[in-house]
Amino acid sequence: MSNTRPATFGMPLSRADSRAMIAGFALVAIGSLVSLTGLTIGATAAGLAARRWLMAQPEPPTAVVKRKIGQVTAATAAGTRAWQSGNGDQ
Repeated sequence: MSNTRPATFGMPLSRADSRAMIAGFALVAIGSLVSLTGLTIGATAAGLAARRWLMAQPEPPTAVVKRKIGQVTAATAAGTRAWQSGNGDQ
């Protein structure tokens, strides 16, 4: 029966292998920090842009919402009245 195990199975890691693993880990850690920094900068810029856009609006968002709710209420009431009157156009 032949041995099908790889030649490196069961062998201790060499010093060169452990250095490569340490270097790989360091590169992943540095890349993660760079990514988090970029994400933070991008999110901050998007937040500031959204705030500037909101401040530039002619009326505050709460006033817009109240106006839209009033429109929806009026449309619902008109639709209800029309449905209940059943004007005979069937």
